[in-house]
Amino acid sequence: MESLKDKASGAVDEATGKGKDAAGQATGDRRTEAAGKGEQALGKGKQGMADAKDQAGDLMDQGKEKLGS
Repeated sequence: MESLKDKASGAVDEATGKGKDAAGQATGDRRTEAAGKGEQALGKGKQGMADAKDQAGDLMDQGKEKLGS
């Protein structure tokens, strides 16, 4: 459940970053554009960590199943 929150939070950060990036490009504001790119990267990172947590949990479950057999 925690990874779902992380994925959602990452998606929000990524979407917000895209908006800032686009606004910065449209207005020629390099700082806003850079902040947007940074926020997009943060969002992608959060989503990647959530995926890694899911995979680690799956591997733990598989290991428990093998030990229990």
